[in-house]
Amino acid sequence: MRILLAEDDALLASRLQQLLEEAGYLVLHAAEGGLAEELGQIEDIAAAVVDLGLPGLDGLSVIERWRQAGRGFPVLVLTARARWHDKLAGFDAGADDYLTKPFQPEELLLRLRALIRRSAGHASPRLQCGPLLLDVNAARVELDGEPLHLSPQEYRILSYFMHHPDVVISRSRLGEHVYDAGFDPDSNTLDVLIGRIRRKLGSELIHTHRGQGFRLSAQP
Repeated sequence: MRILLAEDDALLASRLQQLLEEAGYLVLHAAEGGLAEELGQIEDIAAAVVDLGLPGLDGLSVIERWRQAGRGFPVLVLTARARWHDKLAGFDAGADDYLTKPFQPEELLLRLRALIRRSAGHASPRLQCGPLLLDVNAARVELDGEPLHLSPQEYRILSYFMHHPDVVISRSRLGEHVYDAGFDPDSNTLDVLIGRIRRKLGSELIHTHRGQGFRLSAQP
């Protein structure tokens, strides 16, 4: 199974390539955006790991060109940019998951495996969970075919849930991905926002796991 690794940091790329090869993957490495874009167009790959700060053609443009050409393999983004609007730009371009540097290489491997399992080789800008539909490109959410009106923060939370369905997400992890500034884990702001989303959904799609976090799922 082939993985495209688009990373210009030679040391990090070498470590990730070794990790992926030890896990049984065949790795195609590109150190600049133009080559990454070309390999993603012509090679039969199961997934791609893409650094947004690639020289030449940046990572966002690479992903956008793949999606415009109909390339549907899942994409895991790597970046040093930690603010939410940078992450949202990655998702809007067609990425499926996001890791902020620095990170544990083993986490990258786990997330990559999960993406490959979930996608079965088909990534889509439209995500669905039961009656919920998220159009990533249009930043629009529908419930039972009707537009769901959300505040920007509510959209950020629900969008993150939709990108990680059936996964228990801790309050700290969710808060870090939702807020540009530091997240205060003792604040009840997140609980208030999730309460508002639940009322708008009108169904038990967001489940609370006491002491662990929250999970979006159409299953009880």
